[in-house]
Amino acid sequence: MVRTVKPLCRLFVTTTKPLGPEPHVRFMDQATAWWGCRAAPITTPSRARLQRHAERAVPEEAQAILAAGLVAHVGLVERGQPYVIPMAYHYDPTTPQTLYLHGGHASRLLRHLASGGPAAIAVTLVDGLVFSRTALYHSVNYRSVVCFAHVTRPLDVEVAARVLEAMIARYFPGRTAGRDYDAAPPLHLDATNVVALEIEEWSAKARRGGPLGPRDHEPDAPGSAGVLDLSTPS
Repeated sequence: MVRTVKPLCRLFVTTTKPLGPEPHVRFMDQATAWWGCRAAPITTPSRARLQRHAERAVPEEAQAILAAGLVAHVGLVERGQPYVIPMAYHYDPTTPQTLYLHGGHASRLLRHLASGGPAAIAVTLVDGLVFSRTALYHSVNYRSVVCFAHVTRPLDVEVAARVLEAMIARYFPGRTAGRDYDAAPPLHLDATNVVALEIEEWSAKARRGGPLGPRDHEPDAPGSAGVLDLSTPS
């Protein structure tokens, strides 16, 4: 027992970074070897691997979903407390590994990212509400992307201005700086922050089609079934 406890205590006492699953994995692998257990070592799966309904994976649609989305829910952990913050964002499929966020310097999220902290980002397009003759089979048709990212480098003022104009054009197609609105002066850009995040991993997932309840394909069955279309162009 002493052989097990000492390395564990040493690991937790000397660690300076927040502990994730990796120390637990390393300790359990060592414990497996010490105790002579024949079970396979515990491993950490890829963060972006789909755990449920892997057949709904649509990795080829990830870029289109990010380009069509309007709100990114960005998750972070600060001092052990998780936060999820909805953000407007910019994404251009011509630079598929980069996603931009814009906000104030005092923002908890942007301060976290600027310090090198990681983030998890989710973008979802809701295409339909699926109703069934059976309660359990009510569902939602959607397309979604979950990605993991970190800030790559600070952006200079000129690049930040171009990103901001491109972001406005994505949300308001056709609007042009100098014609439809005044471009952001350096003073405004200094008051806010535009950060570029490098996407490390992502997964894309979609549900399509009608309800799948046991009586949903019986037109004479009691109740009703179908899809309320809420399609988002992409």
